[in-house]
Amino acid sequence: MVATPLGRMVRTRMPLALLTLGLGACAAKERMVQGECRPLYGADVCAWDRLAGDSLTAFGATVPMRVVDSAPADAPMVWPPVAEATIPLSAAAKSATGFDNMTIFWEPHGHPPAPYLVPHFDFHFNTISQAEVAGINCADSTKPAQLPAAYELPDVEIPGMGTLVGLCVPTMGMHALPGAEVHSTTPFEKTMIVGYYAGRPIFVEPMITRGALMARQNFSLSIPTVPNGQPGVRYPTSFAAEYDSTAQAFRFVFAGLGAGS
Repeated sequence: MVATPLGRMVRTRMPLALLTLGLGACAAKERMVQGECRPLYGADVCAWDRLAGDSLTAFGATVPMRVVDSAPADAPMVWPPVAEATIPLSAAAKSATGFDNMTIFWEPHGHPPAPYLVPHFDFHFNTISQAEVAGINCADSTKPAQLPAAYELPDVEIPGMGTLVGLCVPTMGMHALPGAEVHSTTPFEKTMIVGYYAGRPIFVEPMITRGALMARQNFSLSIPTVPNGQPGVRYPTSFAAEYDSTAQAFRFVFAGLGAGS
């Protein structure tokens, strides 16, 4: 067969096309970058980032099952509450998303409203600094002008403590809850909360029962669209709890990073 100019051109360009595809695949390959860790109940909870090149594609934390299994069945009431662990997020996560740190609270008896009176963990991912979180005293009772769709910000009566406006807790903030859950007669298992203080959103919170975590099964939670977010904050649009049976740990993954406020 006589090699035509077209045939020579095709044979010449094929390796270059394959090389281009290979380089594209390499460029898109993601990698995990370990962040800071803090001890909690005999294990380390660690923040991490997922990067494609220099771009952040997801962020989150790894929570060992030892933390869940070793959490005490009882604990003294402390007011204002003190976080069991505070973990700084990476400079890359802060720059790309505006999320600054993670605070973890263990609620061995739960808390009002009624559906939440079961043992659970609060995993607050905060868009304000640790110092600002520590300074929340609930003296400012300003509620946001607009909540996520189908969410409510209830005023909750706590026996012996009075009314928590917007379910505001010092060192945490106000808690906007899915309305269907607030009025349910069934105990919750896992949910996504949006937090506020001084009228502005300051955290998203996967709130998860000990029982749900002890099931050692993957699950996901919906993240609502947050109106009137802070300037520079990019809210994730998906949350997944991925269970690793080899590591005996959950990886909490925030992904689908949306546009800035």
